[in-house]
Amino acid sequence: MRSLIDKGHLLDAGLIAIRSQYSVPEAFPPAVLAAAEVAATRAPTQHVDRTDWPFVTLDPLTSTDLDQAFTIERVGDDLILHYAIADVAWFVTAGDALDTEAWKRGTTLYLPDGKAGLYPPRLAEDSASLLPDGPRPAVIFHVRVGTDGAAALDGAERAIIRNRAKLAYESVTAAQLPADFDEFSRRVQAAATARGAGTIEPPEQLVERVGDGQYQLVFQPRLASEDQNAAMSLACNLAVAQAMLHAHTGLFRVMPEPDERAVKRLRHTAHGLRMKWGAGQSLAEFSRTLDGNDPKHASFMLAARRAGGGADYQQFTPGVTPWHSAMAATYAHATAPLRRLADRYVVQVVLAIANGTAVPDDVADALPRLPEPMDRADSTANRIDRAVLDLAEAVIMHGHEGESFDAVVVDVDDDGTRIQLLDVAVVAKVRANGVEPGDNLRVKLVGADVDKRTVQFERVS
Repeated sequence: MRSLIDKGHLLDAGLIAIRSQYSVPEAFPPAVLAAAEVAATRAPTQHVDRTDWPFVTLDPLTSTDLDQAFTIERVGDDLILHYAIADVAWFVTAGDALDTEAWKRGTTLYLPDGKAGLYPPRLAEDSASLLPDGPRPAVIFHVRVGTDGAAALDGAERAIIRNRAKLAYESVTAAQLPADFDEFSRRVQAAATARGAGTIEPPEQLVERVGDGQYQLVFQPRLASEDQNAAMSLACNLAVAQAMLHAHTGLFRVMPEPDERAVKRLRHTAHGLRMKWGAGQSLAEFSRTLDGNDPKHASFMLAARRAGGGADYQQFTPGVTPWHSAMAATYAHATAPLRRLADRYVVQVVLAIANGTAVPDDVADALPRLPEPMDRADSTANRIDRAVLDLAEAVIMHGHEGESFDAVVVDVDDDGTRIQLLDVAVVAKVRANGVEPGDNLRVKLVGADVDKRTVQFERVS
């Protein structure tokens, strides 16, 4: 894949335009920064001491907003995940300046030239983050996973923890992780397979800063360490969701199944890619046979992700079982309160449930109001991600008008033929009749408009 050497600073100018278009906050108001300074000094008084437990974190190398730390204990045949989540609610009070600003933002927004955080760095990357430079307040979810991989919440507590090591996906070794880390992941993934959950995780198309004025546009496959780490969040979120469902309260993440027409089109896509999808196999069953590092499989995964409905937030409603089709289960988000507003409230709901106390009034009052700002924030984040990729594609192709490129068809729909270039991480559309997914094409770049963030190709052969 080509690096994008942005000597003309076209990408920088385009990112400024994207930030303006989507009203990405440039900074926190002075009152919010002042509130963060005060909150950061709040001493924990309702937390048990768990600093002797061997917690570690596992994140991207450069991450500083660390939401989760973990250790795993074996009890008989069961594995107990002690999952420490940053206790953001200890620092943020309902109605204060931090809370008000977080409701406006909804989520942390990520762009290649920097992020717009949900909370000021004084909290998100310092006092509330589970960094390894001192004790931190957390809420520990104790999640029991049996030999069948089913996850259940054993309890929750406020605690002081100490992160023993900040581990990175890119460099972590087995010796640095809890002894049963691999087994825990295997059980959770086996349970997902047993209940019919799919595995639609294509390589991500990313714009990464690699130096001053230099970026790269790549398809980045997931590392095994990411999938294993995700198994812990999955187990915790499933256990949390069940606890809330049984208590008849809470906030859930829901996603509809792809409709019959979408599945039929995906079968045509698989056929075009020369992939064997058995007549009796469901989409979820078929997806578990795929390898995201295989270009054809990755193309199918992208098509499958586009075919599914988007995920939404839903408050508990009597008589309704919230359902997330990709997880094939009732599901919630609880593990990223430094980055998602709703998670702070879910953590508080479950902390109350696990300890037999009433959900705080301000938390209960917030639950019906959370779906709207969270769905809005998710939509904005998705549009920004797409705009950044469109911009990077236009910048990297700018100046190459008239050149031809090899491409593969990844999808055909009513809007045209979607192609992926083979030597550059660019996905685009082209007019091409009589083609199917998996077909190879030769295309010529007709135009690359950086201001409009568009690229235009025409078929050559």
